Amino acid sequence: MSSGGIFGAILDDDKPIQADNHGSFGYWCIARRAMGCEFNVFVPPRISNATVGGEAALDCIEQLEELMTVYSNSSEMSYVNQHAAQGPVHTDDRLYQLLKRSAELSEQTDGAFDVSAGALVRAWGFVGGPKRVPTDTECLAALARSGMHHVEFDDEQRTVKYRIEGLEINLGSIGKGYAIDQAIKRMRQDFAIDCALIQGGLSSMFGLGSPPGDPRGWLVAIRNPSNGKQHIATVRLRDRALGTSGTDNQYFHSDGKRYGHLLDPRTGKPADELAGVSVLAHDAATADALATALFVMGLDKAADFCQNHPKIAALLVLKPASAEQTSDLPRILSFNLPSEDVNLSPGN
Repeated sequence: MSSGGIFGAILDDDKPIQADNHGSFGYWCIARRAMGCEFNVFVPPRISNATVGGEAALDCIEQLEELMTVYSNSSEMSYVNQHAAQGPVHTDDRLYQLLKRSAELSEQTDGAFDVSAGALVRAWGFVGGPKRVPTDTECLAALARSGMHHVEFDDEQRTVKYRIEGLEINLGSIGKGYAIDQAIKRMRQDFAIDCALIQGGLSSMFGLGSPPGDPRGWLVAIRNPSNGKQHIATVRLRDRALGTSGTDNQYFHSDGKRYGHLLDPRTGKPADELAGVSVLAHDAATADALATALFVMGLDKAADFCQNHPKIAALLVLKPASAEQTSDLPRILSFNLPSEDVNLSPGN
């Protein structure tokens, strides 16, 4: 735990979403590693129970990791994956609600977001490794074992059942955001904290209230996916979340071609039309999920989705037209963000 400048702590070159400087205010920073990344909770010192509330928020995130992870055979999510094809499995209420929300988002995005594509992720080696390009036969077999339409829910009994063997749910594209939402809820309800910023690794953030002296909300910078030292835009977060998706940190090369880790669960192939996507939403789980979905959709369908969902704000970062243009600022399309909440870097 440390005190000092929140934005000096967050403003590292290797982070795709960061907070900019609001002035000389000091903040408590409570940090802990979970879900394969570092979570940071920033709270102004004027808030009573700031550090206790921050520690409780991180405890909540750790507990949810134990529930959701597929990297431990003892987690409840792993137990569901191991047994739900044999019959209905009773689940923790938090996990059940997250799975139901994941199913809703899958339907809302026409399958561009789908947590049940774990077999596909394993076929490409992004879980378990080694990373490789699967054969067409392997890809088709993994696709046959994927899809939320194969998952049955019983709301009365709170059970989950898989209709096919080999289906595997991986909550990596929504679990971090969900954990941040629950941590914010804990801070609000149990500690009456109304001003905080929680950042989860490279992709997820929630701004609760506004920082002292700036009622517009937390000022957050989004970096250039092609150049981590450049910021290409800033957005305001006030009681809302930001989720960012891209493949600049997880990819591999094979036969001279680059393959990113964000797979289209409908085709089994990596999505590669956009350079990055940032989504602002009321909750972090939705922001994370839709950032992944819009990246998978590609430019045209992502633009259509934003135009049909005015409560969802998004920044679509376009890929450079050629390899020679990677040093230039990329083009950005902004949807459903008022001018006072977004500022594109000069040249965009």
